[in-house]
Amino acid sequence: MTDDDPATTPTDIDDGLVDAIAYQIARLTKLRDRTNAQISALTAGEIEPAAFSILFQLIHGGPKRSGALAEDLYSDASTISRQVAGLVKRGLIERRADPADGRASVLDVTDAGRTVAAQIRARRNDSLRGMLTDWAPAERESFAALLHRFVDGYEETRQRMLADIAAHRDLNSYYEPAESNS
Repeated sequence: MTDDDPATTPTDIDDGLVDAIAYQIARLTKLRDRTNAQISALTAGEIEPAAFSILFQLIHGGPKRSGALAEDLYSDASTISRQVAGLVKRGLIERRADPADGRASVLDVTDAGRTVAAQIRARRNDSLRGMLTDWAPAERESFAALLHRFVDGYEETRQRMLADIAAHRDLNSYYEPAESNS
């Protein structure tokens, strides 16, 4: 439902519009993946952009166990483990005894990690400012609000999508044509 038309249902939204949005999301995903691979290649693996999300998560969420970090970042434990190892090796994060359970460890950002995160944030923000420089202030504010709403909606919808896929024992039944809204 929308504020404009409270009677709107998902099937009322035009396929062409949904296709256009899906195309732009796929395009953005591919651009980000390619850019991250190029950054990694240009720095001989010294900078792995995906690993830096760990720094920001720890800065904003505080020290946490590796498993909780993987959950928060929607990642698998082996990926987080590999990325954490690289960040520990560079001295950007450290392992500490978990105050709640001394047998376990938590990950935390070091002072060097905070410095690097601040540099990354400044570069990222400069890039985004460059992209948004010819947008009107109201457009930037609207985009930020709509993007936040979209990502929240994606986060809520993904659970239903995954459950729906898991409910189909064979993918052919999952991909049977849905009812058309046209």
